[in-house]
Amino acid sequence: MTLKERIKNDIKEAMRAKDTARRDTLRNLSAAIKQVEVDERRELDDADVEKVLMKYLKQREDALAQFKEAGRDDLVAKEEAEIAVVRKYLPEPMGDEELEKTLKELIEALGATTMKEMGKVMAAAKEKIGSRADGGRISQMVKKLLG
Repeated sequence: MTLKERIKNDIKEAMRAKDTARRDTLRNLSAAIKQVEVDERRELDDADVEKVLMKYLKQREDALAQFKEAGRDDLVAKEEAEIAVVRKYLPEPMGDEELEKTLKELIEALGATTMKEMGKVMAAAKEKIGSRADGGRISQMVKKLLG
């Protein structure tokens, strides 16, 4: 079962269980996936769907930070619930040690030694790591290792 099919089935389950928060989040995810498919005029595979989910997760995390800053506890709880639902569809995130080890191996394999080669390392890292780590985390770690 593809990730897209899983989301569609889970929408139906959430509707049966009358879980409106989960249903609405999954509908938003499905709409975001459909929008990309329409815009790009192609069917998305699981890797592409993960990218859409990562983008959606990042938007929710940004909104969460803004709501916390504004003291909107009602909206904070809603965003946290959405984030929890989205994370269930993404692979387990990499820990810092695993990320550092993976990036060290990648840097060594590419023969990168200076910050000028960061772009080459980032491209390879995003390809290898995928949605298991946020681009910001990868970037910080690469800067630390090359710096």
